[in-house]
Amino acid sequence: MQTILSIAIILTLLTSALIIIKFGNHRLTGPNPVSIVTFIAILFTSGLDVGLIMFPLTEFATYNENIEYQFTNPLAIEFGFWGFLVWGFYFLTTFYFCALEPKLKLFEIPFIKFINTLIIVSTCAFTGYLFFSYLPDYIYEISELTRYIILSIVIFLAVLSSSKIHYIKWLSLSSTILFIILLSSFWLNTNIDAKEAFKTTSLLAGYFKNLHMFITPITDYHAFYLFWWFSWSIMIGQFVSRFVNGMKTWHLLVALLILPSVPIAIWFSILYYYHINAINISYITNLSMVMVGIIFVINSLDSLIRLYTENYNLTLKRLGAKKYILTNFGILYGLVLIYQMTPFKIEWVGLAVIGLYSLVYPLILLKRKSLK
Repeated sequence: MQTILSIAIILTLLTSALIIIKFGNHRLTGPNPVSIVTFIAILFTSGLDVGLIMFPLTEFATYNENIEYQFTNPLAIEFGFWGFLVWGFYFLTTFYFCALEPKLKLFEIPFIKFINTLIIVSTCAFTGYLFFSYLPDYIYEISELTRYIILSIVIFLAVLSSSKIHYIKWLSLSSTILFIILLSSFWLNTNIDAKEAFKTTSLLAGYFKNLHMFITPITDYHAFYLFWWFSWSIMIGQFVSRFVNGMKTWHLLVALLILPSVPIAIWFSILYYYHINAINISYITNLSMVMVGIIFVINSLDSLIRLYTENYNLTLKRLGAKKYILTNFGILYGLVLIYQMTPFKIEWVGLAVIGLYSLVYPLILLKRKSLK
């Protein structure tokens, strides 16, 4: 399984390089263009969830103890799992849906459309299931009833948000602002001086010095992350491509690699400072982290719901507001509950996405004359 993943990643990177060489100055525009600030906010919040907020504090110790990660420091490892290079997956698919899909319409082919929609629904429900499963780790002594209530609220708000296009813009900008406020409050609470701040953030250089190590899986856990990024790649590209506003291809690549990575780098550096100095996080502070993370989950579910409802024609226009909300709430809530009784793994979705890539690649070559 990891061999397939490694080959897929290398081919993805090579394809991205070829795109930059051939189409670097090509201008890309989606059907609903927005400002660069809104675009980055949509991108940043649509492909992330509560794990970005909560996981690092539990993972730093693991990376420090596990021998496979000893080639660099825990902060660099954490950043390598979430930042920079992995965002390149989204570049390839965003470019495709902006520049090629309008001409080729490969994702309108019934079989490809069916597989893609199945992947979207599966990932959407699995995201809800993962959030539900980890709630006891995020909120101490949470009752079973409260877990189900929170899950219901999250799914309901995600479905409601997906009903109007302007909701996603508002939600993305709001969640980005809340994340910045959370980050700032953590920073101020450390009383860290410039020297210590530089010392901590400079540890991120360990990632770039060992960039080649992050291209293929380091461990099974790293493979899980890479499969997760792969599973989201087509969906996020299909979604965020709608909002691209006339930027050149190489500008898009730079925007995807750098702009989301900067806040991630700062956030992880602050959390790592908390970790190495054993700074206590209060219950209220932890709750604020969870709240921001929940908004990220709502945002991510929103983007996926928009995609599968359009593909399956379960749209607001066709069903009406009440039926639209009840239908999609029932689908997602039901699947989340079903997932608890199955051995479902995100790796399977990642493999399905890689399989979809293997179908689309030769079809692009066969239909390349349509691109002229």
